[in-house]
Amino acid sequence: MTVPPNGTKNTQRLLIVEDEAHLAAGLKLNLELEGYEVDVAQNAKEAGERLLQVRAYDAVVLDVMLPDVDGFELCRRLRESGNFVPVIMLTARAAAEDRVAGLEAGADDYMVKPFELGELLARVRSALRRRRWERGHQKPSGGASLAFGRARVEFDSHEVWIDGAPAKLTQLELDLLRYFAEHPGRVISRQELLERVWKLRNYSYTRTVDNFISRLRRHFEDDPSEPSYFLSVRGAGYKFVPSGG
Repeated sequence: MTVPPNGTKNTQRLLIVEDEAHLAAGLKLNLELEGYEVDVAQNAKEAGERLLQVRAYDAVVLDVMLPDVDGFELCRRLRESGNFVPVIMLTARAAAEDRVAGLEAGADDYMVKPFELGELLARVRSALRRRRWERGHQKPSGGASLAFGRARVEFDSHEVWIDGAPAKLTQLELDLLRYFAEHPGRVISRQELLERVWKLRNYSYTRTVDNFISRLRRHFEDDPSEPSYFLSVRGAGYKFVPSGG
């Protein structure tokens, strides 16, 4: 086990999925210096095999451009299989539609190469904090169940039904919905959501929030273009209205 410079051992385990050997080696070294246990997979097949191991990973740093299956598809397959490990996606493609594609595939965060190492480390820490709280360190003050519109949600068991049929949400989608459920009818700024749900402070890319609101609307609204539950408040943020707006 790696011991970081401050002498504190860290049992959290990360998987880097990256086919550029020099980049993978650099990320592995720096994450190990932070005290994490780190494995590397060079393609989607190897990553899939590692993610099926009994001892699970706490987060995945996933490159989009892989030699066999691209990162979007690998992330999508993970979510469809019920694996909700936090995924931070890396890509050299900076177009907005590519960022949206990554989030749509189920990624929790998305970084464009080249990136600052310090920012990646901060995002890894943020993903791991959410992972710890997911495992029971934080319970929703507003209750473990939510019913609105055609939906019923059990937060503790991660079960969602829409019109009686099961639906799949990523952990971050569920965390965002939970935060809204704890504050019904209150206007919540994008910055507050970034700080309280994503655990990111002093982070200015608020389109991340907008993309996830769009995902919730597609899950739960009858007409996502005319939302009734997840409402935009111009210049202020969003509010959740369980009774329908």
